[in-house]
Amino acid sequence: MRVIDAHHHFWDPERNYHPWLRDEPMIPFRYGDYACIRGRFMSEEYDQASRGWDVVASVTMEGEWDPSDPTGEAIWMQKIADATGRPAAHVAQAWLDRDDLSAVLDVIGPLPIVKSVRHKPHANAAPGQAPGGMSDPAYCQGFRKLAEAGLMFDLQTPWWHLGEVPAMADLAPEVPIILNHTGLPSDRSPEGLAGWRAAMEAIAKLPQVVVKISGLGLPGRPWRLEDNRDIIRQTIDIFSPDRAMFASNFPVDGLCDSFDTIFSGFDLATRDLSETERGALFSGTAARIYGIEEVPT
Repeated sequence: MRVIDAHHHFWDPERNYHPWLRDEPMIPFRYGDYACIRGRFMSEEYDQASRGWDVVASVTMEGEWDPSDPTGEAIWMQKIADATGRPAAHVAQAWLDRDDLSAVLDVIGPLPIVKSVRHKPHANAAPGQAPGGMSDPAYCQGFRKLAEAGLMFDLQTPWWHLGEVPAMADLAPEVPIILNHTGLPSDRSPEGLAGWRAAMEAIAKLPQVVVKISGLGLPGRPWRLEDNRDIIRQTIDIFSPDRAMFASNFPVDGLCDSFDTIFSGFDLATRDLSETERGALFSGTAARIYGIEEVPT
């Protein structure tokens, strides 16, 4: 399969400051100990990880760069793309509830490589608690400014906060929302999966929402198709292949297993779909959403 990897990271913590990759102690992390990914991960490391797969283009995701330098990562990534031709698109850091948001968007918006922004909203550790960050008026007003900048919004939040999305989306229905990591179905109990599916079905009714199928690892165990096949197929059924895309989330998901294991899982989980449907999932949807030009065969 030709692949456009819709979500991975480039970082070089020895040169650039990412607090979570440099500071001690390390932060609590959903996959546990992440010490082995705190080093450089650039095109050479990515090529080694993805060896054997025909990755024709990719989308880099902000890596929680120093928040006191909110435009630095996007400018750095544009320089990398200008020099190497990769990545094809970038999702930049932008803090929606900060007073400097307009100034930040003025800088990163004109960068050709920047197509979207991400600011993880405040989230609770479990369902049934107070509303999260998407209910904050300042956060919502920041989301509205993305329309003026012509940018999309990458959303990473647990599924139990997806009910907050419609009210925010109504403020700027022209802004595409790209749900990261399959809505984070970390609770694989029957109750947890039922809640996840209901939340995904509800948010899929918003026409501006698409989804990245990624981030499916479970702490303390390898990535296994038997753990993830139903989630992959339910997500495709809910959104359709034209609104879903596969992504590696490397190097982060390298904590769970190899690039080959994960993409082989995507391949095996969709073998019964048509060539057109698989083409959308592996490359076509990402190309359309992120404005990536067709790559010659």
